[in-house]
This record gives sequence, C-alpha cells and structure tokens, in this order.
Amino acid sequence: MSKVNVVGVGMVKFQKPGKSDPYNTMASEASRKALADAGITYDEVQQAYAGYVFGDSTSGQRALYEVGLTGIPIFNVNNNCSTGSTAIMLGAQAIQTGTVDCVLIVGFEQMQKGALSAKWDDRTNPIDRHAGVMNDLQGFTQAPPAAQFFGGAAREYRWKYGTKRETWAKISEKARKHAANNPYALFNEPLSIEEILASDDVFDPLTRYQCCPPTCGAAAVVLASDSFVKKHGIVNPVTIAGQAMTTDFASTFESGSMMNAIGYDMAKACAKKVYEQASLGPEDVQVIELHDCFTANELLTYEAIGLCPEGGAEKFIWDGNNTYGGTFVTNPSGGLLSKGHPLGATGCAQATELVWHLRGQADKRQVKGAKVALQHNLGLGGACVMTMYRRD
Repeated sequence: MSKVNVVGVGMVKFQKPGKSDPYNTMASEASRKALADAGITYDEVQQAYAGYVFGDSTSGQRALYEVGLTGIPIFNVNNNCSTGSTAIMLGAQAIQTGTVDCVLIVGFEQMQKGALSAKWDDRTNPIDRHAGVMNDLQGFTQAPPAAQFFGGAAREYRWKYGTKRETWAKISEKARKHAANNPYALFNEPLSIEEILASDDVFDPLTRYQCCPPTCGAAAVVLASDSFVKKHGIVNPVTIAGQAMTTDFASTFESGSMMNAIGYDMAKACAKKVYEQASLGPEDVQVIELHDCFTANELLTYEAIGLCPEGGAEKFIWDGNNTYGGTFVTNPSGGLLSKGHPLGATGCAQATELVWHLRGQADKRQVKGAKVALQHNLGLGGACVMTMYRRD
C-alpha cells in the first residue's frame, strides 16, 4: 500500500454565524490556499472529498466550482462532527490502494445561530438510542441536548473521582490562552477560571464558556502518494503514520454509562488501533488536536487515548501536562472551545494546525521540536476518527 503524504493545507478565519462568507466562498478560499501550499493546480487533483453536515445535496460540487471545473469525482461526506477527518480518511484510502495519486479534501460549514437541534421531525433521529440511554440515566431537560450528553458524562466522572468544578474550567482557560495566538480562531480574548465559572450555567458542571460555539468556517488538505511527491520535488513531507475509525459498540447503549454514550469506549478502541498501526504510542507524541466540543470531552479524552491513567486527568491538568512546558501540548489552536467548531470543517482544521506544527510554521503557537502529532475527532451517533502524523 502506498504511503500517504500531506502536501498542502489551508483554512480561513472562523466566524460567528451571520458574519461569515457563504459556504462556497469559504470552501473555495481554503481549497485554493491548500493547493497553493502544495505548489500544484486543481488540474492535478484526481478526486475531491467535500465534508459538511448541514447543507443541501451536492454542496461539495458547488463549493469547488470557483476552484475548478475539471470533471473529477467529488464525493460529499457527512459523519456528524467527525465529518472532516472522515473525508481525510476516505481520501487517504484512495491513495493507499493506488486508485489515485492526489486528492483534495475540503471541510466547511455555514452554521445558524443557537444550539444544535434536529432538522427533521418526520423520521427516526439518528441519535435516538443515545438519547434513550440519557433519558434512562438522567432524564431530559430544556438544556441544549449536546450539553446534556457531555455534561452528563462529566457528572458521571465527577461522581466517580470527585473532580473539582475549577478543573473543568481550567481546560477552557487553557483553550483561550492558546487561541490568543491563533489569528484563525473565533475567540482570542483570554478568560480566567473565575470568569469561566461565572458565565451562564448550561448543564452542570458546564457553563457557557465551557461549550463550543456555533461557528462558520472552512479548511482544506491535499494528500498525495510517494510517486506524486517525488515528481513534484516535495522534500520531507508530513506523512500519515496511522489512521483509524471506530463506531458505537454495544457498551454505548448497554453499559449504563453516559461516558460510553458520548464515545469513551470508541475513543479508547480507536487510539489502540492507531498506536498499533503507527508502531508509536502516546509517549512519542508532542502535539495533539482533540475534540473539545465541551470541557468534559477534553478531560475524558485525555484518559481514553492514554495521555494519563484513568482517574488521573485532574492531576494531569493541574500539573500543566496538557500545555506548553508539560508532557503534551493539547489544542494549541484553541480547540473547538475557542477556535470554534464549524462541524464539517473541524477535522480538516485540526489536520491543518498539526501540519503547521510539524513543519515549524505555527508562529507563536509553535510546539518546539514537534515530530509526531495526534488528531482526535468525534461525532455522536457515532464515529471517532484518529490520525497520527509524523515528519522526520
């Protein structure tokens, strides 16, 4: 199987709903940036994958019209919040199997204001079984459903380990501090733990500043085979060392656990697969972009992917092992909490950030000596995609 190389990345600044350009404008700009970064033209792309969650069918084609009209296959991808990384995985598989030598992946989202909600009420909701678990374990309130899912998982963890309220808020404090150095992030203003805890309650223990905001944006990635890299004289590219996807297990619905309902078991199994593929472990990683849709999920993910022992996340956080000067730098971009979470774009934006670090191009956010990077992208309903990148 052919090795997969990341040869181009690009993204646009994330914006609040109503403040962004139309989805096709954002997507085409991000795509052009990624192509320019790769030093190629759209004519050299053999397939394209367009990821988005909310939008009409064939939005991917419309998103790329301004980039080129070459007749290539364009695949529209939707896998909830893990859409962008799912599209990357599909493109990588096309290269690994020798089907093509160069693909473009673009993720984008033009979101509406307010909390996420179901768009269709005349058919089975794809997360109805997850909602059933939540209803059985904790009931259902008027709070935003996603906050109830992840807040419920945080409560379960807190009941088990006695986690302080300040610990969850400290994750958001870190996110804002990191985002202050990211010109692409939605929120660049630092916040204190006190300010985070004083923001409106959403669903205990989550406050407003511990929940990712609805966001508009786009990011793009160009992948290529070794032969393509050689042909274009690309030296020492970033490579995909391991990549895996897991979906829901029986434990999601049968374990009586909100942590499993929001993907703890999925992430744990996915991490194991990626580490085995790459012949690398968490101890080899310097920089990580993980799915911090809520502070609760970032804390749980530390343990699920092996950054610290189970029950050890609170100490891990207060010891500073999740930021600069610690063991790992997690979400140097500011993550979903502060960079923003345009659903279809998130996976591609995470990849873009990590590639910049591995190349030494992350400016004030740069993780010194970064050689191995890890990406974790999660969607309820359910899919977890993890990718390990390296540059020698």
